[in-house]
Amino acid sequence: MAPIERIIAILRKAYPRSRTALRHEGPLQILVATILSAQCTDERVNRITPALFRKYPTAAHFARARRAALEREIRPTGFFRNKARHIIGAARAIVDRFGGEVPDRMEDLLSLPGVARKTANIVLSSGFGKAEGIAVDTHVRRVSQRLGLSGHEDPEKIERDLLAIVPRRDWLDFNYMLVNHGRAVCRARNPRCADCPLRRLCPSAPRFMGGR
Repeated sequence: MAPIERIIAILRKAYPRSRTALRHEGPLQILVATILSAQCTDERVNRITPALFRKYPTAAHFARARRAALEREIRPTGFFRNKARHIIGAARAIVDRFGGEVPDRMEDLLSLPGVARKTANIVLSSGFGKAEGIAVDTHVRRVSQRLGLSGHEDPEKIERDLLAIVPRRDWLDFNYMLVNHGRAVCRARNPRCADCPLRRLCPSAPRFMGGR
């Protein structure tokens, strides 16, 4: 079995129900939640989105939102001015160009304000069950680098490296497995290498385990 396939098999056993931690019902909600999650924890996003989604149940509602009011409602997530601008702008584009429905193609999603490849990949995978790429966030970048799967810092270059080695059938789950592993074990500070099921395959493990 190739190393990447061994890594995936181990991760699937360790995290059999890997999915986004952002609570949502449908593509619009995961789009908004993902925009809000930038530089913010999923837990904090999940605390504000239930009331937000009740007030703005459709793209048309977000498109008509008063900027100042939306900024107040999402303020706890940080960078609230930019996020409000992106959410309203994306909602208006969805209403004007896509009949009020979040598009399910990468190129269309990337045309929306505030939507880059990471957000688009999450919307496609979590909102539509489609795999057109692998979302690269801070956890995926860190774990990929430590495992030696990519030597890049730029998310798009890391994604290209991963797409070249991860079988397409695993693209849908790979982000979420690495995110779960990054949160539970391969932490930014004080990674739990002694408890890591991947330690025998990880070139970084000796560095964190005192050379053992």
